[in-house]
Amino acid sequence: MPEITFIPDGLNSTIPVGATLLEAARSAGIVIESPCDGVGTCGKCKVRVLAGAETLETSDDRHKLSEEERAEGFVLACSSTVFGDMTVEVESTEGHNKTLKILSEGASFAYELEPFITKRFEGGQTTIYAGDEPLGVEEGDTTDKLYGLAIDIGTTTVVTALIDMLTGEELDSVSALNPQSLHAQDVLTRIKFASTPEGLREMHESVTAQFRSMTDDLCARAGVDKRFIYETVYSGNTTMIHLATNVNPATLGKFPYIPQIFGGNHIPAAEYGLDIAPFGLIYLPPIITAFVGPDITSGVLAARLHERRGTTLFVDIGTNGEMIIARDGTLSATSTAAGPAFEGMNITSGMRAGTGAIEYFSIAEDGSIELRTIGATKPVGICGSGLFDIVGELARVGVIGKNGRIVPANRGTYPEMLKERVVELNGKPAFCVADEVFITQGDIRQVQLAKGAVRSGVEAMMTSVGVSEAEVGAVQIAGSFGYHLRADSLVNIALIPAALGDRIEFVGNTSKSGAQAFLLNTPCRAEMEEVTAQVNSVELSNQEGFDKLFVACLGF
Repeated sequence: MPEITFIPDGLNSTIPVGATLLEAARSAGIVIESPCDGVGTCGKCKVRVLAGAETLETSDDRHKLSEEERAEGFVLACSSTVFGDMTVEVESTEGHNKTLKILSEGASFAYELEPFITKRFEGGQTTIYAGDEPLGVEEGDTTDKLYGLAIDIGTTTVVTALIDMLTGEELDSVSALNPQSLHAQDVLTRIKFASTPEGLREMHESVTAQFRSMTDDLCARAGVDKRFIYETVYSGNTTMIHLATNVNPATLGKFPYIPQIFGGNHIPAAEYGLDIAPFGLIYLPPIITAFVGPDITSGVLAARLHERRGTTLFVDIGTNGEMIIARDGTLSATSTAAGPAFEGMNITSGMRAGTGAIEYFSIAEDGSIELRTIGATKPVGICGSGLFDIVGELARVGVIGKNGRIVPANRGTYPEMLKERVVELNGKPAFCVADEVFITQGDIRQVQLAKGAVRSGVEAMMTSVGVSEAEVGAVQIAGSFGYHLRADSLVNIALIPAALGDRIEFVGNTSKSGAQAFLLNTPCRAEMEEVTAQVNSVELSNQEGFDKLFVACLGF
């Protein structure tokens, strides 16, 4: 059987003839970023063959590598079949978290400090209580040490905050890439991946290991002993909560889409891989539906949507687009599978929000371009906010037509400076954003599909509950990704109706800020169980004419 050597790790994998390089890497414990789970749609699993290329067959026809990349020995691991020994160079994923730009702050509200976990010192020992029930005992007086964790489990990123439950102070927070996204980027692909025992184990163990690493980091920085962390709140979409609690999510991927867990309860932290107090607990906020999870429950809590008068549209923009319409305290919810384009995946020059990613792009009247990158370095790719800006600006000035097609330079009425940037890349239309950074016709199509999913969801839900644009008093854009967007970009790409452009508010990471409220104020838990039980779930697939609406929402 062929033996594959991976560098720089120096690990070997022996695999059957006909297996792929991606399968070889996984068998060796090597992580190659493959957000589409190896089905050949993302083009992100590039590796370089250093020796043995003659024993390899490739079929990367759906994501053509450039001639320069081919000449340097690059192939796509998922579509490269192995027939002999070889040596392969793999880009390390260790540096991802060091350069990622992830928002950890979100809107919140004033609440009393009433944590579920309390302590009482009696007879030379301290008893820890969960509500009224004794949870454990510690020798001596430890009543001055009471900590908790609020964890926002995003599809792409994870944010963990260490909270002093005696004072309510956030001592520190850290953020990182959700390691699950290296194997499967979007929710549906992750459900499929985790529907087998092996896949579920990988999904659960990888994200739990990330939680442990973040906890260690936070405790070291804050000088806190992790045995004094007694409660953790998990806030994420329904699929993420299933994976974090090692529950097979298969039923979320097929009709009638019934969750296996519903939240509003505690589970023992030690049984689910967290390294905190030996009798520590994990609290799971109430789940609304299979695709509207505790992250939105936390958002409702943080934004007090159930108490707002008038009509508010709340949209969490990300890989899984979730939205709420709050109308004088009555809530309706739905979700759309926006996919990974908003996070920079499935995009030719797409990347996560790391150093060198274009995060801001603007076109002046004369066609001159202003752009900014994360870290103020040379542009190397495009992250989600930059993608919105680029497509929105190109649509605004006419480089992209209303149908989403790049208008050829000889037919365009846009400035000459922009016409020089309209080129062909691998025989197809593209726009040169910066040196070696392009936006292609295929990329624009991905943005159309993603934004069309969100916009059609908004339109369908407004129609379902009988809300007109004129009635909407505020549009709250939530999420770590959403916070980095510009209102103009949302309107330019027609993700949000133009009439609502001046009502857009960015409320940040309410999944995390809501999780902190759950941690610090016990009454919030019963309150949100009552609220979520009354939410009207809007199933888009049941809406008459939704397919036509979706197509109509693809245009700019």
